[in-house]
Amino acid sequence: MAGRGSEDAVEKRPPSIEEWVKDQAIESTAEIDIPEQLVDQVIGQEEAVEVAKKAADQKRHVMLIGDPGTGKSMLARAMSELLPREELQDIIVYHNPEDPNEPKIRIVPAGKGKEIVQAHKTEAMRRKEQRASMLTTIIVVIIIMSAALAFLLPGGPQPMVLLFGILVAAILFMATRYTANRQEMLVVPKLLVGHDPDDMPPFVDATGSHAGALLGDVRHDPFQSGGLETPSHERVEAGSIHKAHKGVLFVDEINVLRLESQQSLLTALQEKKFSIVGQSERSAGAMVKTEAVPCDFILVAAGNLDALAGMHPALRSRIRGYGYEVFVKSTMPDTLDNRRKMIRFTAQEVAKDGKIPHFDLTGVMEIVREAQRRAGRRGQLTLRLRELGGLIRVAGDIAREQGASLASAEHVLAAKRMARSLEQQVADRFIERRRDYKTFVTEGSLVGVVNGLAVLNADPSMAEFSGIVLPIVAEVTPAQSKNDGKIIATGQLGEIAKEAVQNVSALIKKYTGEDVSNYDIHVQFVGTHEGVEGDSASISVATAVISALEEVEVDQTVAMTGSLSIRGQVLPVGGVTAKIEAAAEMGFRKALIPKANANDVLIESRYVGRIEIQPVEMLKDVLDHALIGPKKSGLISKLTSMVSPRAKPVVTPDRAVPH
Repeated sequence: MAGRGSEDAVEKRPPSIEEWVKDQAIESTAEIDIPEQLVDQVIGQEEAVEVAKKAADQKRHVMLIGDPGTGKSMLARAMSELLPREELQDIIVYHNPEDPNEPKIRIVPAGKGKEIVQAHKTEAMRRKEQRASMLTTIIVVIIIMSAALAFLLPGGPQPMVLLFGILVAAILFMATRYTANRQEMLVVPKLLVGHDPDDMPPFVDATGSHAGALLGDVRHDPFQSGGLETPSHERVEAGSIHKAHKGVLFVDEINVLRLESQQSLLTALQEKKFSIVGQSERSAGAMVKTEAVPCDFILVAAGNLDALAGMHPALRSRIRGYGYEVFVKSTMPDTLDNRRKMIRFTAQEVAKDGKIPHFDLTGVMEIVREAQRRAGRRGQLTLRLRELGGLIRVAGDIAREQGASLASAEHVLAAKRMARSLEQQVADRFIERRRDYKTFVTEGSLVGVVNGLAVLNADPSMAEFSGIVLPIVAEVTPAQSKNDGKIIATGQLGEIAKEAVQNVSALIKKYTGEDVSNYDIHVQFVGTHEGVEGDSASISVATAVISALEEVEVDQTVAMTGSLSIRGQVLPVGGVTAKIEAAAEMGFRKALIPKANANDVLIESRYVGRIEIQPVEMLKDVLDHALIGPKKSGLISKLTSMVSPRAKPVVTPDRAVPH
């Protein structure tokens, strides 16, 4: 049975990208059919799509947690298309003659709101015209009568009488002008939320909204008296929760909302209605509070994994109790079917952009290869598709600029050089500057000096890593007093990095037999002005310290990365591909990486053959490959006799290890 399973695994392993492309029955992505429904365009998130369909059908809330660019907003928008069609509603706000600070709310079928408001406006206009006509007649009569009196009174013409009549007419005109307009505005309601009868259920993106935009607000009125004020109902503004009535409200980075706003959002979810009040205490709208406004919506909250810490516990409980929580995948298996999905994704991005040409098979080949590389693990394809879509658009722009009818591999490779992340651009200049100033060497041997490998600003919001060389220097001196030795590390180390350096002391004692409490061990991370965080430099620190303690030279043609357990096992780290490429770029001949990361290496073709990649499993293996010189054999023999063989624990490569 085991042999049969191995045969099946070999049969299911997809061919190389070059061989796979030859079997495709298309010439370009222009021949790919794009699904009409948005939910069918989602790539690689089958479980999340299934949950979205159930949630839309049953009107359940959903929380999507995962890396940026994995399709969370696309899933939320797709849910609005999947909602059962039901009659939408218009929301109208009216003046309340009994209490002007509590406007009335009325709900009518979709499309009726505009008709009602327009009918009131027409009636108000008719009354305004009647009032204007009557006022004009009165003013004319006053002027005519004052003119007649001015000429008919005894004693000859009396101009003062005429002027008095004109003054009375002007006062009458001014007095009625503002009061009349205010009366007309009071009878005209305001359409708060409007729809057409054939509209789809609304999708409202409230990401980053402040309290007023999310929950509704009442605008400030600078003229609050004297007949110049704006009626309260005219100043009421609907919030996103009201605009999403009978639809979907999407809030990304849900933890960014203030806790007060999250509490109000929870109230709206529970009651399905929420009054609109003035959000600013200093505003004239603070005194206004409408009747309860309907807000029956499906909430789709999203965020990264750290968003859970900033969520209101009751809000999350509400989502869990009346909906689903989904952890969105960031990679999918590299299978033939999923490769075809990447072709469709390329076609979708071209169609969505509308300005770039389609891709031929060589261009598709490079896109799929880049999806493999950005996954960070062999046998996987990335689902951080927003950034991959950016590469597609840049390649399309280059092809269009060159007048090509189809984007090819040449354009994709040019796009990769042009569309490097800011971190990669900084890393390139960083490496160039260090090469110029010779802050590390790539040949010969030195005692206590190791060329570590790291990634620059390992931001979880980015799918790519940018590798750099991190020189580490160690020096061992006698402690000032017995058993009072210290480990002193410099270079703006973060908490995890400091703990990693401390853990190395146990390994040094085990591998050298020396009592480290009798020494002061100085470890310097050279040129780390931005600081160091993570434990991927553990094998570099251990090698540097052992080299300094035993005065054994370190091969400077070797660079390394890897975490360490306190028993000397080399543990997996992140960003190994970027680190190896940085080492090759700088001219190192060999890179030591954790054996558990061996299947994660997907370097670009231009680096193949330029550097030897050596997986290591134990610290002894690291020292065997990194140390050289006449004292090496004696140290290795000493280690062999001191370190007893142990059962090696199982390493899970999928485990997320900070770097």
